[in-house]
Amino acid sequence: MRQVVWLLLIFAVAVLAASTLGANDGLVSIYWSPWRVDVSINVFVLVMLLLGGAGYAVIGAVSSLVGLPERAKAWRTRQREHAAQKALRESFSLLFAGRYGRAHKSAQLALEIQAQSELRVEADFAVLAHLVAATSLHRLQDQPRRNEQLAQAQALIRQLPGGSAVSEGARLLAAEWAVDDRDADRALEQLALLPAGVARRTHALRLKLQASRLARQPLEALKTARLLAKHQGFTPVAAQGLLRSLAVEALDTARDADQLRRTWLQLDGADRRDPYVTARAARRAGVLDAPSDARGWLRPHWEHLAQLGERERADVLDAFADVLTGLPPDWLPLLESSVEALPQDAQLAFVAGQAMAERQLWGRAHRLLESAAQSPHADAALRARAWRALAEIAEVEGNEALAHRCYREAAKNS
Repeated sequence: MRQVVWLLLIFAVAVLAASTLGANDGLVSIYWSPWRVDVSINVFVLVMLLLGGAGYAVIGAVSSLVGLPERAKAWRTRQREHAAQKALRESFSLLFAGRYGRAHKSAQLALEIQAQSELRVEADFAVLAHLVAATSLHRLQDQPRRNEQLAQAQALIRQLPGGSAVSEGARLLAAEWAVDDRDADRALEQLALLPAGVARRTHALRLKLQASRLARQPLEALKTARLLAKHQGFTPVAAQGLLRSLAVEALDTARDADQLRRTWLQLDGADRRDPYVTARAARRAGVLDAPSDARGWLRPHWEHLAQLGERERADVLDAFADVLTGLPPDWLPLLESSVEALPQDAQLAFVAGQAMAERQLWGRAHRLLESAAQSPHADAALRARAWRALAEIAEVEGNEALAHRCYREAAKNS
């Protein structure tokens, strides 16, 4: 198509020239004393065109000759920029291939090429090269030189515009390396310098979780883990296990009852509704001589005991058995209704029997404990505990024969 267009243009020029110059009888007279030259206007136009073309060619040749050194310099600069870019790409390839020594050398070569005076200094290029070199040294466990490369990269970050991905990556790498060095304070400091949007990214939250756990800040770690679970950073099962372990760790750090109460109130509502976490808090309260607080935390689960799973119900019952001291009478109707709702649960019968014994209601306690001791659904350990509890009640009542029989049954199930 292009050739057809050119051919049409040539035809048009030929027709125009033939129609214009074919019948042109004009003359051009040139006087140069004492001579006079007369030429046709067609010849004059052709000569002028040839002279203009020749002049243009001469001027272009002279301009090219004069600008030759500048073009040579630009060509050398482009070659060096290409070599620097190639060295940086090679350093990334070597880093991903696990050849950390060569990756560091390649990154240093890229920096040396860029440092030449002819090249235009680009801050993001230099930061990337320093980060590759620092990452390679981190893998080689060379912390002094890694920190030196990281410091140079951070100094160049100040020249970059705000919100640069390179600067954000440098902060995240610094925090990750601090976590690897088990320096929680430095990791949290680097994460605190991130913009709010970057700090909520999954990778940043993972680093913050690790740093908080290293710094022995279970409550902060629990908040971060909950954000990660909300962003689907874990599978549901893994998230539940992690949240439980962090909540338990926070509760176990309490050294007195007041601190335990403050920690309990700082937990999320979902954590306080978790039977496992509540049972652990109740056990800790029992150790710290705060059984009334423990029973208050366990009561919402007791009111819906039949709706809990078998393992969760066992946790609640075990924790309640540890905090029976000073049991108030308002618990008795709740215990009776729970036993009626779950008549086959031997552990519930055992715990309720112990609660009745705590209130010195020996008849009810004997009935419930005997039911647990003779239940076919109870394991041997639970039956042994029930028989021992019956023996203790018999001793209180002065029935030595019954106490000996109960101890013998307990020994058989031990």
